[in-house]
Amino acid sequence: MSPLPPKTAIGLPFIELPETGSTNMYAMDRLQANLAAHGTAFFAHHQTAGKGQRGKSWQSEPGSQIALSVVADTSWLSLSNAFPLSVAVALAAHDLYSAYAGEETRIKWPNDIYWRDRKAGGILIENIVRGNNWPWAVIGIGMNVNQKTFPETIQTAVSLKQITGRDFSAAALAKELCSHLETRYQQLRDQQFDKMLTEYNEKLYRRNQATKLKKGSITFHCVIESVSPTGELLVSGSHRFRFGEVEWKGGGTEEQGARNGGAGIGGE
Repeated sequence: MSPLPPKTAIGLPFIELPETGSTNMYAMDRLQANLAAHGTAFFAHHQTAGKGQRGKSWQSEPGSQIALSVVADTSWLSLSNAFPLSVAVALAAHDLYSAYAGEETRIKWPNDIYWRDRKAGGILIENIVRGNNWPWAVIGIGMNVNQKTFPETIQTAVSLKQITGRDFSAAALAKELCSHLETRYQQLRDQQFDKMLTEYNEKLYRRNQATKLKKGSITFHCVIESVSPTGELLVSGSHRFRFGEVEWKGGGTEEQGARNGGAGIGGE
């Protein structure tokens, strides 16, 4: 028997922080102190120590980016395969960004939002695990919104301001993002993962294109085909790679730009 659905929607409550080190760290602390529940969203107007994959950090300009972390009930999901949650979050992030940046928005395996060959956002999901149970996840999403320029070392980053010429309210966009997260979370609860994975692969960055990857000290060419139900990248030659096994190389695809924990600037 599946657990009862959460009583609150993602984004309720929506808590705005003038400044914090990392929204993911703040959300995790509140959750572990029993001061946050499913749906609680933490948005920072300025994040000073955003977190990224593999311990990477970044800096952001105040008001220039979405720095959002959301608490999610994952007690009904399988700890042995956490990828479906990643798919739901990536689709929600794509839903928001593509609504303003257009159809050239893509999901870059495993955890980034790209516009053309430039990095627009990143996702970091951190979990609370108790024995064989996975009761909670903290979903961090960072997106470049109003930043006009980026340091020379991360010129592959891009913002909505650069794409559209418009200024945005990062907080308003973060609330809209919560709505997309709620929709995709409910899709997952309704056992629509197969449909969601098909959509994820349709939006996959560089799908059916020749791409350069690096494994260890070896750089090789391949064609990106799809991502498997368990999150492996499938490429030409029947090769498959788990997250962390390969790096993207060349063609403007180095791991740079927005990463999350909320938002900021940094490289992979």
